[in-house]
Amino acid sequence: MKNNVLNGLGLIIIGLIFFAGNLNLHAQKVQGPSLEFVKEKEDLGTVKVSELDTFNKDIEFVNKGDQPLILSQVRGCCGTRIVDWTKEPINPGEKGVIKIQFRLNPRPHTVSRVVTVVSNDAAGQKVFRIVGEVIDDVVDVNVQ
Repeated sequence: MKNNVLNGLGLIIIGLIFFAGNLNLHAQKVQGPSLEFVKEKEDLGTVKVSELDTFNKDIEFVNKGDQPLILSQVRGCCGTRIVDWTKEPINPGEKGVIKIQFRLNPRPHTVSRVVTVVSNDAAGQKVFRIVGEVIDDVVDVNVQ
């Protein structure tokens, strides 16, 4: 009985040591530059056709690494215009911004656009997504 308790206690201690070691690995800073978007994606929600206008968005990102981050190219798809982006090196812990502009087709459809960022991040490129839904204006035929 005493051996079973000691064995169980030993397993708990080994588990705690392993868990603490994993926490330390995650707390370490990324080596090299690391681009992380402030928001995972931009969700436009549901937009009525009659409310459509030109969308202007700022996509913010942070350099989570330990070396300067340099963006070499930013591309938009589906008519998304890249107005401007931070062109000077972004130091560790600092933010940068990508300014975009786009119009949506005035018809019901699902919005799915991407902005691709090429940089000196280890991944090479990162993608920011823009999603939403364009719907027809609701007309109540029961109004008398």
